[in-house]
Amino acid sequence: MTKEKKSEWNSNITFILAMIGSAVGLGNIWRFPNVLYSNGEGSFMIPYIVSLFLLGISFVLVEYAVGYKFKTSLSKILFKVQQKLEPAGWFILLIVFLITTYYVCVVGWDLIYVILSFTKVWGSNPDLFFSNNVLHSTDSITGIFTIVPTVLISIISIWFITWLIIQRDLNEGIGKVSRVLLPLLCIIVVVIVIFSLTLPGASIGYMQIFTPDWNALTNLNVWLAAFGQIVFSLSLGMAIALTYASYLPDKAKLVDNALIVAFSNSGFEVFNSIGIFSILGFMALSTGLNFNQLVTEGSGLAFIVFPQVFNIMGPSSQIIGPLFFLCILFAGITSIIALLEGVCYSISEKFDFSRKKTATIVCIVGVLISSIFATGAGSMILGVFDAFLNNFALLFAVLLECIIFGWIYDFDKLIDTLNEYSRIKVGKTWKTVIKFILPICIIGLWIQGVYTTLKDGNPVSLTIMTILTIVLIIVPIIFTKLPAKSKNYYEDI
Repeated sequence: MTKEKKSEWNSNITFILAMIGSAVGLGNIWRFPNVLYSNGEGSFMIPYIVSLFLLGISFVLVEYAVGYKFKTSLSKILFKVQQKLEPAGWFILLIVFLITTYYVCVVGWDLIYVILSFTKVWGSNPDLFFSNNVLHSTDSITGIFTIVPTVLISIISIWFITWLIIQRDLNEGIGKVSRVLLPLLCIIVVVIVIFSLTLPGASIGYMQIFTPDWNALTNLNVWLAAFGQIVFSLSLGMAIALTYASYLPDKAKLVDNALIVAFSNSGFEVFNSIGIFSILGFMALSTGLNFNQLVTEGSGLAFIVFPQVFNIMGPSSQIIGPLFFLCILFAGITSIIALLEGVCYSISEKFDFSRKKTATIVCIVGVLISSIFATGAGSMILGVFDAFLNNFALLFAVLLECIIFGWIYDFDKLIDTLNEYSRIKVGKTWKTVIKFILPICIIGLWIQGVYTTLKDGNPVSLTIMTILTIVLIIVPIIFTKLPAKSKNYYEDI
């Protein structure tokens, strides 16, 4: 199994496309526009760019350097840094896996809407249709005993597609899908943006990006929002960059690649937002609604607001509607396979499973957990998972990695690894960012997230969070205690 997992990317282009595909996800399409609009509009780009350079790229470089230097899985890397740190590796990977289980569900909803968009059966009230006809949602936890067949089938379909990809060889699976889906995704986005700019009222929307509120720059929450967007957009702390970089061949230009991926991801976010805002501007003009009544994030934007837009768009919606939901589908799939690769890599490395066996086990367990979200209470539980895992667990994972690689590991070795073949070099400033500035920012964001999550909690959500906390403590310990079947797992690298 070890030999199988030592495969490499067949080209640097494949690596870059896979990395961009992992970064470009639902957060780019429906989270960024809302964050931008709610935090100073055009002026938000200043803290966003500062966060990208100072924090986002800095942390990505850590994961690139670590993955490339050790060329193995996260759990094994942390074991090699210090044996007592192996549970931290499984803790991070478990967070990533749990995030994937509900991320698959959201992509499953989108798969349903890809089909529905051809006939617009959501009618004149997409909000009610989404809640009652698609999700059959209820606020009562007793809804967990009611299965929603359509959602369950869509979830199983996404997991099956995921399995088909990740059980194959690295380049034949993830590599080939990235080379196909990412260009298709970009073409679809370009088509949608160009079309959106021709709509009446488009300028009402896209001018929001170019209309700054300079007072927002003195608001600490705006800077925290910018940092939070970078964390989620670049998938920081999820071991994706670390895992993908471990497959790079020798003499890779790590810093150069990191900059290409980061700028491509941010460019996609901004360019996509022009299209999103232009379409919402058209909606505002056509309905007389205020623009701020239309700007939202998440499923509300995708499955409620945009169906309303397609209802009044006319014949062109028969093309733009399916393209919009296909865009979300492609972005979701490339992100899902990236999230699971690190999880599968660590499991297969320790227990000496084949790639296919690991993918099968992971996907079966994933289907079982995701089935919880295919119930009447599924959307409510999903919201709790999302709030807890993103606002609490994931940020804590990023902080852990900063401490481990910034303070416990010899950080200067990472600087040497990055600079060896890169045309663009990093120096001591980067070390200062990782050891001091980044942890301070993460702690601020983490405190804000935990406060918000607990403040908005109710007895049911707090119970679910307690269960998740217990799982995040016990499962990593179990995986650590289980003996490795791979003979060289405990050998020094």
